[in-house]
Amino acid sequence: MSRLSTYFSGVAAKRLSAVEADTETSNQHEFNGIKAMVSLFGSSGTHIDTDFLYLGEDEDETLSEKGFLTWYDARENHPNRSEYRLYFPSNEIMEKASPEDLLVIAKKPNGEVTLLIVHAGSTFERQVLWLFGITEEHRGFNTATFAGEKNRPIGYIERIILQTLGIETEFEETNWLDRILERFDQTFPKTAAFSSFARETLPDVSSLIDPDAAIMAWITQEEMLFRSLERYIVEQKLVEGFEGVDEFIKYSLSVQNRRKSRMGYALENHLKQVFTDYGLSFSIQQITEHNSKPDFLFPGIEQYHEPDFPPERLTMLGAKSSCKERWNQVLAEANRITQKHLFTLEASISLKQTDKMQEKNLQLVLPADIHKTYLEDQQEWLMNLNEFIMLVKENQLLEG
Repeated sequence: MSRLSTYFSGVAAKRLSAVEADTETSNQHEFNGIKAMVSLFGSSGTHIDTDFLYLGEDEDETLSEKGFLTWYDARENHPNRSEYRLYFPSNEIMEKASPEDLLVIAKKPNGEVTLLIVHAGSTFERQVLWLFGITEEHRGFNTATFAGEKNRPIGYIERIILQTLGIETEFEETNWLDRILERFDQTFPKTAAFSSFARETLPDVSSLIDPDAAIMAWITQEEMLFRSLERYIVEQKLVEGFEGVDEFIKYSLSVQNRRKSRMGYALENHLKQVFTDYGLSFSIQQITEHNSKPDFLFPGIEQYHEPDFPPERLTMLGAKSSCKERWNQVLAEANRITQKHLFTLEASISLKQTDKMQEKNLQLVLPADIHKTYLEDQQEWLMNLNEFIMLVKENQLLEG
């Protein structure tokens, strides 16, 4: 299993001051470094190829740009004093920066750097802090290298956050490709069929033993199997070639869009299997009001439209592999149900967002393993999948 050190060797992070963020008025274009950063960036005068990345409030507010940093000692010729600085040129990413935004400078094993500007208080900020194990002890730079406990293994949660940073993670080499091709030939199958196949390859995983662990295992396994098939099919297409740039771009976009849409369908497929294993009655994406279609409605659409059926025995569950700002879409579904539920695989949603969810009577449901990425106060409120199943079972017993 790959670890964080496979992708980054160390990190330096701090909150941006007003002078550092407002490059138009200050023209400073540099950060004051500390001696501990020498182990990351080396001796004075180092020119570093850099990927600049801005992460805003949600996934639609991301920007990236290539550039460079220069690490130097402004007092290099002074016999007893050093004054380390990190120079950056003007670019769109730094122009987006605001005071109190999180600055993260992460060094890769090849010596290049990813520089992140992360919007203060955002879900992206919480995820980056958690991934790198950053503790904000003081106003200046905090540094860390990835060894021991900080060198975390790359599981599903870490992989998704790294993808946000533009890092394609490695899966362990597997021997599943022949079996995949035997079942599905050289085509992408329907997601339901592929989800079923993923579960078949994990015969020892049972949702009846631990639904939270099962959903994570199935999702992770399907992702690994899909990437194996995708790599094979894309490599065949690259060998075949493209008629021109437009065809290449169109094909590239189709690959990216397939990845995004497939994850949502896969999550729905595996949740459906869990609920079936527990003998729950439910409807999937049936119309309630105003053409709204809740992902899951318990015990079903017939009971929902029955005027005399008690609304307190109805339960709805939205399902989004990631939600960021999109969670409020669930609020418009199933008007008869006051307390909405939303299942997601999103790690470290910001405190601001979870507070809003509580105000709107939206209960967040996550696999138990993802709870650890949240703040302690948030964890007390979160619900895991097993707890949600028990809630639905209790309502259905009342119905009977």
